[in-house]
Amino acid sequence: MTVTLKDFYADWCGPCKTQDPILEEIEKDRGDSFEIEKVNVDEEQDVANEYQVRSLPTLIIENEDGIVERFVGVTQRDDIESALDQAGA
Repeated sequence: MTVTLKDFYADWCGPCKTQDPILEEIEKDRGDSFEIEKVNVDEEQDVANEYQVRSLPTLIIENEDGIVERFVGVTQRDDIESALDQAGA
């Protein structure tokens, strides 16, 4: 089962910079079980619109069945890992 974590961010977004180290830690510890796809909303507005991203950072975890979880704002590691587990990562 493929699990993807889409990280919607912008270079100018302060909270996005706070979220980055949390995602890097999770990727280092369990990166083989899922993939992170970083989406710069300034460069990929069509993707952001498709996922109805209105605030940053937004994290969307999905698997073959679709979106499992959506987080808006800085999200703690435990919450992200719980959603990854739920998605099958």
